[in-house]
Amino acid sequence: MKVKGIVAATALGAVLLCGASVLGVKPAYAAAPPKLTRDVALKLQAAQKDIQKGNYAAGEAALDQVAGMADARKSPYAMHVMNQLYVFAYEKSNNYAKLAPKLEALLHDAYATPAQTRQFTVALAQIYYQLHNYPKAVQYGTESLQKGYASGPQMATLVGQAYYLQGNWKQTIAFESGLIKSAIRAGKKPSKQSLQLVQSSCMKLHDQTCLLNSLEQLVVYYPQPQYWQYLLFQTFKSIKSDANLLEAYRLAFAVKVMQQAHEFTSYAELAIEAGSPGEAEQVLTAALKNNVFTDPHAKAKAQRILSDAQKRAAKDQQTLGTTAEEAAKQPTGNSDIRVGLAYYGYQQYAKAIHEFTLGIAKGGLSNPAEAHLLLGIAQLKAGNKAEALNAFNSVKGDPTLQRLAELWSLKAKSA
Repeated sequence: MKVKGIVAATALGAVLLCGASVLGVKPAYAAAPPKLTRDVALKLQAAQKDIQKGNYAAGEAALDQVAGMADARKSPYAMHVMNQLYVFAYEKSNNYAKLAPKLEALLHDAYATPAQTRQFTVALAQIYYQLHNYPKAVQYGTESLQKGYASGPQMATLVGQAYYLQGNWKQTIAFESGLIKSAIRAGKKPSKQSLQLVQSSCMKLHDQTCLLNSLEQLVVYYPQPQYWQYLLFQTFKSIKSDANLLEAYRLAFAVKVMQQAHEFTSYAELAIEAGSPGEAEQVLTAALKNNVFTDPHAKAKAQRILSDAQKRAAKDQQTLGTTAEEAAKQPTGNSDIRVGLAYYGYQQYAKAIHEFTLGIAKGGLSNPAEAHLLLGIAQLKAGNKAEALNAFNSVKGDPTLQRLAELWSLKAKSA
């Protein structure tokens, strides 16, 4: 972040013996500006001439002499002029380490105009950030934001990064979370950088709950596979049944985080076993198209499973209408749920939703949580986001399925 033009609006003028203002800064006195002693004025003029010629070392040496003069130290106005010349020289020579304290002195003396106060405060935040003095960068950056001196997101970015770079993870989270909440309240999309700073800070603090929350926000606003991978990794660790494993695979495939060949074949086998050969066909067709199976034996196995799924699907679809009629006559909804799953596999989502809804309404289900989850997924696939969210909110009882429903809800909100 390059800082230029701190005193550009106050071009070097002559330092008059009578004590007239320099750099275009108006004195704080209502009448004539305070006068400088002859010796002080001459030294300031000499320094100014060297600086104007680009001889910054000579100009700084002359200013150092002024700084050592008792008459100059007694005159706030002389110190003001001296600091302006210092700032101009240091800025031109890119000596920000020396510039910063002189600019601070200008900011806090009696001669800074409101425009300069705004300009200098913003500049100090930027300079101290460049100098890796992050506490000072936070100080002036926060003041710039609170007083409205800085417009646009750059200053907020600077403050958040300064908190992070000084290792203040908790304050980073607090600051960036405030920005995120403000954006959401305003109906805007939070910045990816804010969300990532929170995520990284949570990791630095080894705060698992904080990390999961940050990743959940990331997948809503920036749904990239790497964020989904961590969330699903945590979910896969809790799975204890094939039925729940199938549901986890279903989400992993939907958010495009499945990578390993065995995951696709396992997903397909579980789908066939559950009564969804169409889903198995869809999954393996996509995997083969994307060259997931690099090992010849794994590829041959996938092709055998695909062939089996296609045969089952062809036979299933011939009788599925009759099967649905038979299921409708049953007193409980388990058969309807199985029919709905078959329709889901063939991407006939309207029919799947009808069957899932019918089965849930009948009751007597062996796994009500799974039924509500399947209904939500089908609703989402059909483009019915509000109905999908209602269904996901209805998933209760099984902690793994509840978690999967929460993750599906995040996907629904990001769609």
